[in-house]
Amino acid sequence: MSHAQPELARQLTEAAEHLARVRAEVGKVIVGQRDLVYRLLVGLVARGHILLEGLPGLAKTAAVSSLARATHCQFSRIQFTPDLLPGDITGTLIYDANKGTYSTRQGPIFANLVLADEINRAPSKVQSALLEAMQERQTTIGDKTWPLPDPFLVLATQNPIEQEGTYPLPEAQMDRFMLKVIVGYPSAAEELQILDRMATTRPDISLDAVVSPQEIVGYQALVNDIHVDALVKDYIVRLVVATREATQGQGVAPELKRLVRIGASPRATINLTLAARAYALLEGRDHVTPDDVKAIAPDVLRHRVLLTYEAEAEEITSETVVQTLLSKVKVP
Repeated sequence: MSHAQPELARQLTEAAEHLARVRAEVGKVIVGQRDLVYRLLVGLVARGHILLEGLPGLAKTAAVSSLARATHCQFSRIQFTPDLLPGDITGTLIYDANKGTYSTRQGPIFANLVLADEINRAPSKVQSALLEAMQERQTTIGDKTWPLPDPFLVLATQNPIEQEGTYPLPEAQMDRFMLKVIVGYPSAAEELQILDRMATTRPDISLDAVVSPQEIVGYQALVNDIHVDALVKDYIVRLVVATREATQGQGVAPELKRLVRIGASPRATINLTLAARAYALLEGRDHVTPDDVKAIAPDVLRHRVLLTYEAEAEEITSETVVQTLLSKVKVP
């Protein structure tokens, strides 16, 4: 570790080893899905919320609850429905007729790991209540503001195929998520392992809490000590700017003009840097490499690059656009 002092090097090595143990514990329940588990940890140590998109039955809920058990974090699950109210998430004031006073009942948002299941099934005012808590890391009940626990991570899920009766997240709200992770099917070999492990009426898989919430907070602070070289910073900026230049038919991929309607915001630059730092921490390194940036860039950019109607008609995804830019932006 060329840039790290001995004490920092020790802390980074210890953090990487502990987080590897968390992955191993989660792996007792979740077969395969290495990228999913890795990105859950990236979001956790980078203090960035995650949007999970995948079909039902792909272990999204199980992955999040297993992560909570392996980190001894308080876990809360909110099932989003059309009749949900903001107070059902944040909490409300309860009137005591005998005492003539109000007491505060905190909602499920007061947890370390909050799973917002099928976030697009609730109306926009409910989504906004959640996203405000995500941004401010606090919520107001009555006339009092309550800080949310630390660490605090929201993992929202949405189904990519069932759009009837849903309220799609507006682009500005999508931008609040650091990562959008696509959860795919397991391989045939992995599915056979799932069968052997879970095809029972009483699956009994115990997980050990290998790190504490306080240790997670320490790892979050450690992310700031990961070095980002000036050339890597320039690479990150050029990559994000390339998404905007594409809308004008300029930059490294002018042919993307007919496909890209809006490029990524400066928040993408910030989040890509933080996510790359967290990725380097998981690898036990004190510095970010261009490969770290390339590995995590699709998850940071796929929901921030908005496509034209022409691209949607041709069933071209933002994934294709991001991969094209990654192949054309010069790597330092």
